[in-house]
Amino acid sequence: MKKKLPKGAYGGVSGKDYVPYITDNSKSGGNMAVLIIGLILATVFAASTAYSGMKAGLTVAAGIPGSIIGSAFLGIFAKQKGILGKNLVQGMASGGESIASGMIFVLPAIILIGSQVTFLEGVLVGIGGVLFGIGVSSLVQNYLIVEEHGTLMYPESMAISETLVASEGAGDSMKYMGIGFGIGGALTILTGSFLNVTNNVISYFGSKFYKWKLQVEVNPLLLGIGFIVGLEVSLMMFAGSMLSNFAIAPLIGYFTDMAADGAMVWNNPALPLNQMDANAISGSYVKYIGAGMMLCGGIIGAIKLIPTIIASIKETLNAKSSVGGSEESSSMQMVILLGGAVVAFIAGFIISGNVVMAVVGAIMSLVLSLLFVIVAGRLTGTIGTSNLPVSGMTIASLVILTLIFVVMGWTDLADNKSLLLFGTFIVVAIAVAGGYTQSQKVTYIVGGNKNEMQRYFAIAGIVGVVVVAGTILLLSDQLKITGDNPPFALPQANLMSTLTSGIMSGELPWVMIIAGVFMAIVLYLLNLPIMTFAIGFYLPIATTSIILVGALIRVFVEKTSKNDVEKEAKVANGVSLSSGLVAGGSIIGLLGIILQVAGVVKPATPVGFAAGNTMAIILLVALVVLTTLPIASSKVKADEQ
Repeated sequence: MKKKLPKGAYGGVSGKDYVPYITDNSKSGGNMAVLIIGLILATVFAASTAYSGMKAGLTVAAGIPGSIIGSAFLGIFAKQKGILGKNLVQGMASGGESIASGMIFVLPAIILIGSQVTFLEGVLVGIGGVLFGIGVSSLVQNYLIVEEHGTLMYPESMAISETLVASEGAGDSMKYMGIGFGIGGALTILTGSFLNVTNNVISYFGSKFYKWKLQVEVNPLLLGIGFIVGLEVSLMMFAGSMLSNFAIAPLIGYFTDMAADGAMVWNNPALPLNQMDANAISGSYVKYIGAGMMLCGGIIGAIKLIPTIIASIKETLNAKSSVGGSEESSSMQMVILLGGAVVAFIAGFIISGNVVMAVVGAIMSLVLSLLFVIVAGRLTGTIGTSNLPVSGMTIASLVILTLIFVVMGWTDLADNKSLLLFGTFIVVAIAVAGGYTQSQKVTYIVGGNKNEMQRYFAIAGIVGVVVVAGTILLLSDQLKITGDNPPFALPQANLMSTLTSGIMSGELPWVMIIAGVFMAIVLYLLNLPIMTFAIGFYLPIATTSIILVGALIRVFVEKTSKNDVEKEAKVANGVSLSSGLVAGGSIIGLLGIILQVAGVVKPATPVGFAAGNTMAIILLVALVVLTTLPIASSKVKADEQ
């Protein structure tokens, strides 16, 4: 008999009357083994999410993979802690991933504007964001989680809870994750920073008359992301790339070919307009249209949140139980909250060296964080953390901060760096609020101790800050590389750097930005997802095309399944295998870069047949076959029939 969540887990009873899976919530789920396993997973998910997120612009939530992996390891090292221990481990995995999902949006932008960020600066603003995000979320969690039980469904929390309760299935999931890790790791060793013995990008370029570009990067990490996010998101992103590479770029190229000799590209005085190829057109013009689309999408998203903001604050203030809880819980909340605020002011003084800027920046960062942390907690209850509009809320916050900086006359490079560090504080607080609230909902459903989850999540978040800041600094040289197929696309960080530096200097190509804004408005009127389309428009088509291939594999698996039960089981196995692809590709890729920086490995340069399109096509076929066969041939267990 399969274990199930208690009656009322999805609603039907008031929050205070719900009886959780484990009724003794004073029972501890933690010990040293749980803490160590949780810290390892927090580190792994923080590093892999930072790497994959900067490469693809998309991140994968760690709750379900964390619960699967945690269940397997706890079964070996801390079996007596049961589901409560597994819950703490998945919360810590989510803590590490949440940090990366926010920090990579803004902190790398400092490198992109031509400045430098120190490890201390990154860690300070990150830890401040973690503490403040958890502190504010803790003040409203009773209302959001208990009083709104059955109203705010927390879909991903419920999926994690189901996974924990039915954790006897973790063995199969671990098997498929292991297969994916092996495939992703092996291909990354061949084509990435370890050996680099073969080309993995299929490339075709149009003629001078019609300047188009089609590329496919044979990357297991990106293919895995495509399987996980599915056809709708992948196809929308690829549609954005199709528009940019087969319509906008050729159209701009048609007119620039008519330019007189001596007319130069606006941001490259050494390049004549009439000599631009598809890559130059994309880098100097098309990407700014994409930036305008993302900017408009973020602002529209923020405007749409206004009713939610008002309702969240009003209902939170009126909620009777929002001030309830033990004295220990309340005092811990205040310590964490005040700790985040104090760190924000200390960081402000250290990074700016200007007392007025430190005070203004810190106060505005705290106010904007307070506002959007509450919204993030509520939205997580509706759409989950995977769909949380972190970038939109961050864009709105940065626009407000940038305008304040301009009014105050703080517009040089050092001021822009300070602005982006304050922005990093805000985005970390927002991202942490989603992951923390989601983890506390799981704790409420399974019956864990919320104070224990708070402590473990905070530890994981701080470790995540250290790991992500270190990862970004380690990759800083590669983040600066531009041109065709850069190692890291950094769509969100590129937008943040373009937006803040452009507003401060007044040198944005406003015609391109405004064109992108109106394209976004058209998408909004057509009720299409602006940010998804805009990210696809901005990203290299090599990235979006392989993501689409991953989604098409999922469609194939679904269509060839005999019934819904078989389809559900095979897709679940596919998600596990794809999580392994993402982990293998990102962890092995990051390890290769570490060894490369240390001088242990020296990547080769592909030559001859290995450097051509044919070799890349062979790799693509091999990746598709190796990924599809294990999923399509997986068997459905008798108890799932």
